[in-house]
Amino acid sequence: MRLAAYVSLLVLAACSHQNRADRLRPVNNTIITAEDIDRAPGLSLEQLLVTRIPGLTLARAPDGHTVIHIRGISTVLGDQEPLFVLNGIPLDNPITGVLAALSPRDIEYIQVLRDGTSTAAYGSRGSNGVILIKTKQS
Repeated sequence: MRLAAYVSLLVLAACSHQNRADRLRPVNNTIITAEDIDRAPGLSLEQLLVTRIPGLTLARAPDGHTVIHIRGISTVLGDQEPLFVLNGIPLDNPITGVLAALSPRDIEYIQVLRDGTSTAAYGSRGSNGVILIKTKQS
């Protein structure tokens, strides 16, 4: 009987150690790095974002361009696109195909901000989420 209790204690200790190690490993599923882009040569940046970051969807706007939805498709003002920030500069009027206009080789990382605390710095412009794009500096 004591042997079974000892084995159970070892199993519980091993399981708790594994969970603690998993918690210490940083997991950020909202960033796509240049390495991620290099590993997916056939995908556009929009497709890469949708496949790698959970919760994002692609849709077509009435004029035909693709729109990335971070927080869903219904908004009060009818504006559906997230705010794009390129190297720290917010793009006030999203140009159709912002990601298509960039060369994937020039991108250092793309980060998606979706919760209220991370988008608060951008005010109401960040209400549909924010996509931060950092290009490589030459």
